Amino acid sequence: MRWRNSSVFVAGLTACLLFSGCSSRSSDSSGGADAADNVKLTGSGASFPFPLYDRWFKEYSRAHDGVQIDYQAKGSGAGIKDFTNGTVDFGASDAAMSDEEIAAVGAGVQLLPMTAGEVVLAYNLPGVEGLKLSREAYTGIFLGKVTNWTDPLIADANPGAKLPDEDITVVRRADSSGTTFVFTQHLSAISEAWANGPGTGKTVVWPDSDKIVASPKNDGVTATITQTPGAIGYIEYGYAKLTKLAMASLENKAGNFVMPSLESGQAALSNVEMPADLRAWLPDPPGDQAFPIVSYTWLLCYKKYEDPKQAEALKAVVKYCLTDGQKISDEMGYVPLPEDVVAKVTAALDAIQ
Repeated sequence: MRWRNSSVFVAGLTACLLFSGCSSRSSDSSGGADAADNVKLTGSGASFPFPLYDRWFKEYSRAHDGVQIDYQAKGSGAGIKDFTNGTVDFGASDAAMSDEEIAAVGAGVQLLPMTAGEVVLAYNLPGVEGLKLSREAYTGIFLGKVTNWTDPLIADANPGAKLPDEDITVVRRADSSGTTFVFTQHLSAISEAWANGPGTGKTVVWPDSDKIVASPKNDGVTATITQTPGAIGYIEYGYAKLTKLAMASLENKAGNFVMPSLESGQAALSNVEMPADLRAWLPDPPGDQAFPIVSYTWLLCYKKYEDPKQAEALKAVVKYCLTDGQKISDEMGYVPLPEDVVAKVTAALDAIQ
């Protein structure tokens, strides 16, 4: 693989929130390259797992002086493009690469689910806590059919709430996004109107409305919601948790209103069997306490590296992320991998040479 100088992308919003407490060295339990090897790994892609990946990679590099890891959060679409073009050593995407995308990579592809997370609907309604949104309500909001916070579809599920007589501003991703893929895949699963309209994709054609605004990456959507009273948008749970944005309870497949949390994320994952190719989807997970919008997110690795030291260093990093790294997933707003998934991902590392 090519060597390429790059700097770690640090989003303005998340920088002040995420990195101030991450100065401790992680334990050296996973091996790695010797300091004299000075192995550099560059990657790009999903912003969904960026806070967690950034902490993992920083802590690993501090514990292994000879390994430098630079990861840029560009969005899943850009990450797949960089990975396919061979300009990075690994990619990251919330939308697992398709068979067609994999076939375009001559060095082979090994997909590795590294963590899971919930896509939440964060909102900015001062004085409104515990907002509940039915499936019909939140689908209608993003279709542009539910346009005011006093709409009966919202008000009926929130008796006693002081909902403002105010237009709803929808905030969506401006870039090619795995978070958008996960969210629109869910909407397509629960709404025929959505499936036959915008559909599923890393980018989709959104309804034409001056009340739908676009922002880049998860941190951009988070910032726009924070700055816009009456706004609602879809972001990864960790971003909402760390910025203390209000999150709606969503109606799940069982008809229950469920808040995003470690427990509701684990309840969703418990009903999914990880297949041999490590591509598992949860468009509308069953379970009384399952949060309805949950996804794995993947590292994209080559099966064959020109430099064996890079391959071994990358595998050591991944082993750290699957062991010590999983212990901090919850505090960062992510769902640790189930033990059986960790075992399958660890075994898959043998395909990387």
